[in-house]
Amino acid sequence: MFVDSHCHLDFPEFASRMPEVLDRMAEHRVTHALSISVDLAEFGNVLAVAESAPHLFASVGVHPDYEETHEPTVDELVRLAAHPKVVAIGETGLDYYRLTGDLAWQRERFRVHIRAAREVGKPLVIHTRSAAADTLAVMREERAADARGVMHCFTESWEVAEAAIDLGFYISLSGIVTFKNAKSLQDVARRLPLDRMLIETDSPFLAPVPFRGKTNEPAFVAHVAAKVAELRGISVDEVGRATTANFFRLFDGARA
Repeated sequence: MFVDSHCHLDFPEFASRMPEVLDRMAEHRVTHALSISVDLAEFGNVLAVAESAPHLFASVGVHPDYEETHEPTVDELVRLAAHPKVVAIGETGLDYYRLTGDLAWQRERFRVHIRAAREVGKPLVIHTRSAAADTLAVMREERAADARGVMHCFTESWEVAEAAIDLGFYISLSGIVTFKNAKSLQDVARRLPLDRMLIETDSPFLAPVPFRGKTNEPAFVAHVAAKVAELRGISVDEVGRATTANFFRLFDGARA
């Protein structure tokens, strides 16, 4: 069995398709999915998706790419995270790829999320792109290790993975690991301790081979597991068992 540790089921691509999306999850032995918040203005939709089925859960947070939006406070995130269906804080982090200039606001938003996660006792879902050094620095300064969490849709080096693992974080692999040109990420997938690995789709984005270019969905996380198994020379069931156990170890609120 498999768990999709990061998807966006409230996005428009799924609005009229949820019954078939859930059916395909079952067909592919995907037992649970974590639907991730990117903006508090849409958090109600994320929560509604999580409340629609017992095997769906939610996070609460504001993505680092969202510049012109309501800025969350620690108290606000803690209050929203008290809902039993909310098992994580995020998606948060730093992204210097899409935005340029003075990004101090992004780092401050990241700090707010880490403080909220520590206060509420729920793990972080961290996004980092073209910002690994600053991401790790803020994590250390704000004691993100106290909250724990996952580096989602990981595309950084093995050294960055090691640093995150040293802080108690898990590393999540997406459909990118199936791409032919993702050689360095495939090397990370081979080297990761199996007890520190999660798998995800980040759907509706980044569909794995053989669906690349199409709308991604949680059922396709099985293809991520299959590629990881191929790279490591182990069975896909072993990848499924390990990453599922890791998911529930980290997001223990999803056991309910």
